[in-house]
Amino acid sequence: MTDTSRPLVAVTGLTKAFGDNHVLRGVDFAASSGTTTAVLGPSGSGKTTLLRALNVLETPDAGLVRIGDVEIDFATLPAGKKARAETSRLRAQSGMVFQSHNLFPHKTVLENVIEGPVQVQKRPVDEAVADARQLLEQVGLSEKADQHPFELSGGQQQRVGIARALALRPEVVLFDEPTSALDPELVGEVLAVIKDLASQGWTTVIVTHEIRFAEQVADQVLFIDGGVVVEHGTSAQVIGDPSEERTRQFLRRILDIG
Repeated sequence: MTDTSRPLVAVTGLTKAFGDNHVLRGVDFAASSGTTTAVLGPSGSGKTTLLRALNVLETPDAGLVRIGDVEIDFATLPAGKKARAETSRLRAQSGMVFQSHNLFPHKTVLENVIEGPVQVQKRPVDEAVADARQLLEQVGLSEKADQHPFELSGGQQQRVGIARALALRPEVVLFDEPTSALDPELVGEVLAVIKDLASQGWTTVIVTHEIRFAEQVADQVLFIDGGVVVEHGTSAQVIGDPSEERTRQFLRRILDIG
């Protein structure tokens, strides 16, 4: 059972380099159950690598990641089969929503949503289908269950991706720039679903350039630049009244563009 007296997500001293490019340089942060964490920063700052490290899509060089009761110290992670088992346990704690929808084109919407629960978690098909239909209703797509991805708009495909992540019943949902690939008029429908999840008490970590959205929904905001957390606090602090000049510079640029 998860200890509710400590943060659900804890990251300590996380580092990652690709050759000579040090993308993460000792990142620390924690997130309590039921909270929304927004990660802001310029392109190439390390924010997506941080998110992928939480899901072990990128293996950190060092540092500790804990989600729920599953913890890995990457500096001492053994090689081989044991490492794969440990990383699989950590990956199972989170659901990932990518920039691109990454849906199986030959499968229906319903089949896409039940794929993980049935094939990976080995849950009964009837149970997975019932859950999937409920989740599709939650994201406003119950009538699209039997359609294929090519029949949907980009926003609808992204909402299927959200339902697919939730179907795994994760401890935390990770969003990597979930609106960046969408036409501007479709952004709102995806953000509305994410806002609804936050209000329901899902624990979420969101990498986004949607500053005003982050200001509305985030319990805490991390501003990352050069692989380090430059500023960390509530949305009112980091977005409304940042203390660091680098944060102020970034927000002025993004908000002026917006």
